[in-house]
Amino acid sequence: MSTSPARAATGRGTVPPPPSGRGTARRDRDRRAVVLPARPGAPRVQGPPPSVAVIGGGIAGLAAATALAERGVAVTLYEKESYLGGRAGGWPTELRDGTPVTMSRGFHAFFRQYYNLRALLRRTDPALERLTGLPDYPLLHACGLRDSFRHVPRTPPFSALGFVALSPSFRLRDLPAMNPGAALPLLDVRVPEVYDRLDATSAHDFLDTLRFPRSARHLAFEVFSRSFFADPRHLSAAEMALMFHIYFLGSSEGLLFDVPDAPYPTALWHPLATHLRGHGARVRTGTAVQHVAPTPDGGHTVATDHDELPYDAVVLALDTGGLRSLVQRSAQVGNTLWRERIARLRTAPPFLVTRLWLDRPVAPERPGFLGTSGFGSLDNVSVLERWEDEAARWSARTGGSVVELHAYAVPPDATREVEQKLLLDQLHRVYPETRTAAVLDARHVWRDDCPLFPVGGHTDRPTVRTPHPGLVVAGDLVRTNLPVALMERAATTGFLAANTLLERWGVRGHPLKTVPDRGRSPLLRALATASATRSRRPPRTPSSTADAL
Repeated sequence: MSTSPARAATGRGTVPPPPSGRGTARRDRDRRAVVLPARPGAPRVQGPPPSVAVIGGGIAGLAAATALAERGVAVTLYEKESYLGGRAGGWPTELRDGTPVTMSRGFHAFFRQYYNLRALLRRTDPALERLTGLPDYPLLHACGLRDSFRHVPRTPPFSALGFVALSPSFRLRDLPAMNPGAALPLLDVRVPEVYDRLDATSAHDFLDTLRFPRSARHLAFEVFSRSFFADPRHLSAAEMALMFHIYFLGSSEGLLFDVPDAPYPTALWHPLATHLRGHGARVRTGTAVQHVAPTPDGGHTVATDHDELPYDAVVLALDTGGLRSLVQRSAQVGNTLWRERIARLRTAPPFLVTRLWLDRPVAPERPGFLGTSGFGSLDNVSVLERWEDEAARWSARTGGSVVELHAYAVPPDATREVEQKLLLDQLHRVYPETRTAAVLDARHVWRDDCPLFPVGGHTDRPTVRTPHPGLVVAGDLVRTNLPVALMERAATTGFLAANTLLERWGVRGHPLKTVPDRGRSPLLRALATASATRSRRPPRTPSSTADAL
């Protein structure tokens, strides 16, 4: 793995140089990754191209639009915001001193298991040169314990065993109290079976059954559950188990990840928008769709504040609230059962991103990214000049640091000014040298549009297909029988939605790739199967009327 070196100042007036050159994202290395071949068909649309409206310009919508446009479909992409990328997007703003900068909704890790997302990015960056690897994924607990994934083996099951052996969170005297039998479902995670087994249990309760040491529980498991922007008490254990499979026991790509070496629009989405236009697609940012209506010929009309246009098919690539709202306004879309399920979809609690432009640098040993636990609402700290060229240029010019704080799940009734101050106070605990730094400028982003995967909610989530053959759904909220999550689920369902429509027109789809769709070890799979069989055994036949009652 080639990484940009950690760049940090050694004192006020001594500044880090901007990132030099392009980082290199490591190639996929898991030979057991599953390749799903494309359905056969014509290489491109033959004759007059069908028209498709893709509603939503996040990762799912961009994947669907790209997959369709590359096959000759006439695509129009609608996005209500002025920028593309959705929750991984960014927009311009100006600091008090007049410096133009880019703001975003917070840090995103581009894990090496995100095969389909990375395939999308390769459309404009074949070698992924605009991604750079961070050298570590450190975790810090408020009690002082630190964990790291830098030296953890990547090949399962040695990845999980290595983490336990290397982690100070696990002490030998704690191990006898653990319940290894309760962890057996993690040894052979399959989709959708994992939902049948664990969706009725919360992540919090499942962790209770494992009886992990408290500190290890925070660092080894809740880092996954909180990445869903949800309290573990309200998150399905199936989603957390799936994450454990994707990163630990199901994949040999490891827990290290890449990040864009420039702001998201520059590194990722502006080039992809150019790619789309090069394939004839129309990209309409700043355009909100008001309603969608089916037409007698099997197509749909899409109405905005400015026009109403007919299309042969529609892709709904919206966040939870956007999908729920659009379906509510589109009275003829779907059937009763489908509409009721969409109406029941829920969003996760609000999250807060605070970005600070400080007048002096953080200590040189601070990592580019740090996951935190036990510090109140603070979930991670990023020092952007360690990898992002825009922040590095500002740091080099001013001698300061650009620091980003993220609180994944804030109480819905929280007072914004109070929470923003608390987040700054928590930064001072994590990096004490920031207590003397003046905040030259700050931006705070509050959002509450991430999907919630509640206990027992799996069957309510939409699939790619809908009651209308010409209407499909994509996004990280979509239910699919593939081991994917978060940004990778968004990209994967975008390709799946496009492939579903291409199949209708006899056009070849796009191949997909995922982590292995079951546990890697035959022995561990056998143990998990035996555990599942025992848990599904029927109750004994009552021997008397009293027993039956």
